[in-house]
Amino acid sequence: MKKYINKTTGIILIAILMAGCGQKDEVLMTGKTMGTTYHIRVVTGFFENAEGLKKKIDERLREINQSMSTYIKESEISKFNAISSTDEKFYISDDFLKVMIVAKNLHDLTNHAWDGTIKPLINLWGFGNSEIRNDVPDAEEIHTILENIGFDHIKISEERYLKKGKASISLDLASIAKGYGVDQIADLIEKKGFKNFLVEIGGEVYASGFRKDGGQWKVGINTPRKDAAYDEIYNVVTLHDKAFATSGDYRNFFEADGKRYSHVLDPTTGYPVTNRVVSVSVVADNCTFADGLATALMVMGHEKGLKLVSTLDNTECLIVLEEKDGSLTDYFSKGFKLEN
Repeated sequence: MKKYINKTTGIILIAILMAGCGQKDEVLMTGKTMGTTYHIRVVTGFFENAEGLKKKIDERLREINQSMSTYIKESEISKFNAISSTDEKFYISDDFLKVMIVAKNLHDLTNHAWDGTIKPLINLWGFGNSEIRNDVPDAEEIHTILENIGFDHIKISEERYLKKGKASISLDLASIAKGYGVDQIADLIEKKGFKNFLVEIGGEVYASGFRKDGGQWKVGINTPRKDAAYDEIYNVVTLHDKAFATSGDYRNFFEADGKRYSHVLDPTTGYPVTNRVVSVSVVADNCTFADGLATALMVMGHEKGLKLVSTLDNTECLIVLEEKDGSLTDYFSKGFKLEN
């Protein structure tokens, strides 16, 4: 008996498969990490499967948190801070080393505007772990703490260890740890074969490829006013294979004797900055750098900040100032692009 092949069915099946190859779906993953939340969108093709990806993401974030969280007593950073000797060599993990190398670069590049050792100063002003205060610390208190601050007092050895130049020095990498987490999760997702995705941790972002509709990823900048809703959008940035980070002082401050004191402190003076910068957004190749630079530009102010960014490759910024009448003024680096 001859066997007959239904050619029509075969053609229809091929057509379905070919159509399926072009179909895109999106998987949304959310969770908690580093004292905040994360949101991840992964665009999947017809034959791609994101099953098990969230578990790997959570595991990776736990590793990073175990390394750099000052809230975990047995974390690497907590163990380093507990050292009371200038002779001890503290050997560190790959994660810690990578972040410290970026931290050293930021510290030097920004002329010490970024400094990962100022947490005692932040606590003194009531913006950290200590009780909230509504008065200005004594100048003598500030001077005493400043003597025990300075990223230069930490030696980063090529042999993968840290040493304290002063036994009292302590580290807090919160201003770049979220950005590092974003970079590492983006790397994990890419290694799993996905090219189009967006990773956000506590407002810091990396956008790879395109959305499922083929358009560029869009990220909103919160309106930098103390009474603005958390979802009130000031501007929108489009991103493609870029990291994005924002820093602001419009929600965390106190007022005393009619004067406003920002939580953004100048590591060289020990006092809150008075440059009227209320928000800084940075676009760069990686989020670790963007995260730290946004913090540093808050300290540097718009003139010095824009001058620095103009010398950096593949890095752009938006700096927003609050004028005396309450209005907002935008200062852009040459290549910073908002949504059309």
